[in-house]
Amino acid sequence: MRVICHGGAGGVPEEPAARQAVLDDAAETGAEAETAVDAVEAAVTVLEADDTFNAGVGGAVQSDGVIRTDAGLMTSDRAAGAVASCRGLRDAVSAARVVMEETPHVLLAGEHAVELADAFGIETDVDLQTAETRETYAEADPPSGGPQAHLDWLDERFGGHDTVGAVAHDPDRDVFAAATSTGGRTFALAGRVGDVPQIGSGFFAAPAGGASATGAGEDIARVTLTRRAVRHLESGADAQTAADRAIAEFGELTGSAAGVIVLDEAGAGSAFNSDGMQTSVATR
Repeated sequence: MRVICHGGAGGVPEEPAARQAVLDDAAETGAEAETAVDAVEAAVTVLEADDTFNAGVGGAVQSDGVIRTDAGLMTSDRAAGAVASCRGLRDAVSAARVVMEETPHVLLAGEHAVELADAFGIETDVDLQTAETRETYAEADPPSGGPQAHLDWLDERFGGHDTVGAVAHDPDRDVFAAATSTGGRTFALAGRVGDVPQIGSGFFAAPAGGASATGAGEDIARVTLTRRAVRHLESGADAQTAADRAIAEFGELTGSAAGVIVLDEAGAGSAFNSDGMQTSVATR
């Protein structure tokens, strides 16, 4: 099993060594799994539980002071599942797997996605806030009133776009899986959903390989970044070339920052045009 994971594209972290250690643990945990789906779920779950990443605990706070998580997962045989706007759900990637494996659907949102997760034994009602996220929101002069008041408030505050993700390849079965999870973007309008749970945007897998994206979610969705990266694999590019080309195209089309990890049967690649993006690769 080969696994590559990322901790989000954005600024340079204050403690990169500590974050890298968690990423290495995530990749190694995934590489020990029995299947590609087990691998990406295991890797991403490690990152969702660590409050230094914008997924699960310590995720980005929306305009109403609530953290809502999104995640998506896909395999190279086109099975897929995703959840969006989930309050109190740390292990969003596990809930996405439930949608993929236990329902006829691809995407569930909000309280109903949380109820489904609870029904399948995934912990809900988790306090995703940290002392830092509470303080940051309190100091931002939180808005009151309806959506228009919130839009006016976030106009100069909306930002931040870290995300976590993993891609795995099981060579014995020749199966790829890709997964991405996030707490969204800081001070986004309550209920906002970005690229992460959208197939071909935040995550994508096909017989040629898989990809997971991170960055400015609205723009990632507009150009379907992970589908773009995998299409380069399908055209004969290796993983690193596919990642480089996809990010170059993304930058030209949007002028925004993003990153992508890519895996094919020969190896892994990653590229970003933000100030930083940490990754880790492990092979069993």
